[in-house]
Amino acid sequence: MRNEGIGSWPARRARKTPHRTALIHQQQSFTYAELNRRTNQLAHALRAAGVRRGDRVAYLGPNHPSFLETLFATGLLGAVFVPLNTRLAAPEIGYQLADSGARTLIHDPSLYDPTDNGGAGGEDGASPAVKHRIELGDPYEQVLASAPGDPIDEPVGHDDICMIMYTSGTTGRAKGAMLTHGNLTWNAINVLIDQDIAADEVALVSAPLFHTAGLNMLTLPVMLKGGTCVLVGAFDPAGTLDLIERHRVTFMFGVPAMFDQIARQPRWTDADLSSVRQLTCGGAPVPTPLIATYQSRGLNFQQGYGMTEAAPGTLFLAAEHAVSKAGSAGVPHFFTDVRVTGPDLSPVAVGEPGEIVVRGPNVMPGYWGLPEETAAAFVDGWFRSGDIARVDEHGFVTIVDRLKDMIISGGENVYPAEVEDVLLSHPDIVECAVIGVPDEKWGEVPRAVVVLREGARLDPDEVIAFLGGRLAKYKIPKSVVVAETLPRTASGKLLKSRVRARFGAAPGTGTTQSAGTGTTDPQSGTTERTPS
Repeated sequence: MRNEGIGSWPARRARKTPHRTALIHQQQSFTYAELNRRTNQLAHALRAAGVRRGDRVAYLGPNHPSFLETLFATGLLGAVFVPLNTRLAAPEIGYQLADSGARTLIHDPSLYDPTDNGGAGGEDGASPAVKHRIELGDPYEQVLASAPGDPIDEPVGHDDICMIMYTSGTTGRAKGAMLTHGNLTWNAINVLIDQDIAADEVALVSAPLFHTAGLNMLTLPVMLKGGTCVLVGAFDPAGTLDLIERHRVTFMFGVPAMFDQIARQPRWTDADLSSVRQLTCGGAPVPTPLIATYQSRGLNFQQGYGMTEAAPGTLFLAAEHAVSKAGSAGVPHFFTDVRVTGPDLSPVAVGEPGEIVVRGPNVMPGYWGLPEETAAAFVDGWFRSGDIARVDEHGFVTIVDRLKDMIISGGENVYPAEVEDVLLSHPDIVECAVIGVPDEKWGEVPRAVVVLREGARLDPDEVIAFLGGRLAKYKIPKSVVVAETLPRTASGKLLKSRVRARFGAAPGTGTTQSAGTGTTDPQSGTTERTPS
């Protein structure tokens, strides 16, 4: 087999375990033999439509078997897969289609309107480059049914680009990280080594596949091992408990916000979770109270830290250290190297904050069409993450915050994540974000934006008092805003840029905006108090 890339995986798995279940979606299931046949059929159909080596094929839709079939089919042809975020607005989708140069789009018909040139065509209103579309549902199935299923064996190597995955775009315009077949393969190998994934694994895939963690830290490693992936179109906390019981789920990935919502379900204490062997949490530091909640059910988080540019696995905290090193992101994955460095990129002392830099076979070669940004992101082969961390005496790394989120107040560095962790230990606070706001005396000071549990009432002065004695005085927020919701990405990451835009006005400048409505409304229930 000349294809060494991701596209060859269904064929390689089918020759070993053809009758094992690969995918479950709603009432459908597919064996590895069926997945291999369908992947070949789609590859033949794409080739007949003119897709050739290096061409970009975009996908816009929820978690579904067709997502993975498109990934593998493009890989068979040596083409490049471009997964699109289903929560993007039409102009954002249009920008990524145009930026990637995708001429073929496989999509949910409810998510893309080809006649909306002004929306899907980008800022200038021009139509994207898409020339060929396949709608999911009956049209997609008809395309597969009319195509041959015989094998395709294009030569594809590990250095060839497999996909362009756009970063979350929490600030500024999203950049396309070019991930090679080797990046994805080595990342999957890292996961298999560090997480002891079994051949009988049953993974619940409710995190979106268009983000790197749900795809590369969960789905692809499980499929490489020959396990089963249960694909869920949209995360539902109550439905998650039902699916775990029905399919005897053994493995799940999520961000802290997802696991928090699951634990707040009325059935949480009685749900049958006996099948679960692994819970991996990433995307943000796991709050200490959330760790305790899951430990009360006999479940320990395996925490991870990663980034799209590293495909994404960078650091991992194994289950054996889940309690003793709770809150840490762990140590580097087996074939990945990580340093915590100062401004000159020299390693910092134990316990001192510094920037995480990473290198390894899972790290991307660069950003699509952005040579200057690529050059700026790498120093001597190390990728600069922009994240701040500390290393303890045993080499375990704890993420402190994003470099850009750090607040400098009167010359002191305040890391919002540290303050947020303490805020979340308050029984009435279910979500929070700490941002910096202008201050005449200190330059900037922390502000806490909190979401309360249903039915709770909390005076902002009480929040300030709660933090007293738990944090240094300069770290304690000088103002508190009570909001209905906090803005997040589709993967559950907090959008700090939007929090700043809505709640970042200087103290005393008037009513802040409600995250629930995005409008200024003195009666919205949003409260600001600046204690003296």
